[in-house]
Order: sequence, then C-alpha cells, then structure tokens
Amino acid sequence: MADDLPRIAVWDPDEVSIRVARGFQVRDALREVRDILVIDLGAPASRGGLLVCFCGMRVELPRELTPWSSPCAVG
Repeated sequence: MADDLPRIAVWDPDEVSIRVARGFQVRDALREVRDILVIDLGAPASRGGLLVCFCGMRVELPRELTPWSSPCAVG
C-alpha cells in the first residue's frame, strides 16, 4: 500500500511488485491488480477471485486487500 500514486494500482518492474494506493474501494483496487496481471503481464485469467501470477503461482495479497479472509484461510 502506498500514498500519492498516479493510479489505484501501479506495476513496478524494478521491485517486481504492484503498489496499490490507499483510500480506494477494495473491489476497484483488485480489479486494477487483476488487469495488470492479465493485460500487462500476461497472466492467465482466473476464476472465483483467485489472482494468478504470469508464472502460474497464486498471488498473495496484503491483509488490507483481503479483509474478508480469516488468518486460517490465508496461504
């Protein structure tokens, strides 16, 4: 999570990460992260809310973007 980004989510190839701006609706942030993964990075489209990296591995999200999950469900 970051402050003062030009968009909700920004791909940072130097850090091999996607930075997400604070203060936006979770669904909007997740939509932008999914678009970055699928459109910009060529990740396979996934179903059911699961985010998948272009390498095929599951993308782990920070707790701020997964408020509905319990600690047991993460991982």
